[in-house]
Amino acid sequence: MRPLVTIACLSTLALALVGCGSSSSGTSPRLRVVHASPNAPQVDVLIDDVRELSSVPYKASSPYLGVFAGTRNVKVNAAGTSTTVINANLTLLNNTDTTVLATGRLASIEPLVLTDNNTPPTAGNIKLRLVHSAPGAGNVDIYVTAPTASLASATPNFSNVPFKGASSYLNVPAGTYRVRITPAGTKTVAIDSGSVTLTAGQIRTAVAVGDPGVGQDLGAIILADN
Repeated sequence: MRPLVTIACLSTLALALVGCGSSSSGTSPRLRVVHASPNAPQVDVLIDDVRELSSVPYKASSPYLGVFAGTRNVKVNAAGTSTTVINANLTLLNNTDTTVLATGRLASIEPLVLTDNNTPPTAGNIKLRLVHSAPGAGNVDIYVTAPTASLASATPNFSNVPFKGASSYLNVPAGTYRVRITPAGTKTVAIDSGSVTLTAGQIRTAVAVGDPGVGQDLGAIILADN
């Protein structure tokens, strides 16, 4: 198990590309944790009761952490306390990468476990995955377009995505894109990534976050998977 990673090695993600300390996939499983609960305090993350992440703020992500294969217990505690808000057992296999998001409002916080696919995209392409982790939004449509494209006649890349829904990876040419998220069946943009430039070979996960009902605007964070 790698030693404690403090918040100094975390990136607060506000449409930023992150990947502090990540390394290429090896034999051992790798685990990444994202704080996506809009009204939860800073948290500590324990793996098999060893504190691996300390004082993680909302919208921050850890690097990939190397862990032992098998069933690992992951706890999320209010920072500096023994109060556990998430307690989950995960079966992790060699040569796999996993992302766990702490999501939902604090009263109903739960883990969203994603299996990452860091197999390189085909030559000249990027891979992009979309995740709905915004408890303040209902089902949504997701558009991935050129930056100046109109949505008026556009068809969403993913339709009627529920809270905690995750897309497959899009394998598309490298370039500059814009991710817009609307309430399902409408063209009213609730989340707009702005222009995001991705170069060949990159793999990214865009996560919708936020809940105006608890004072957190809807927005997006973009995780660097490789």
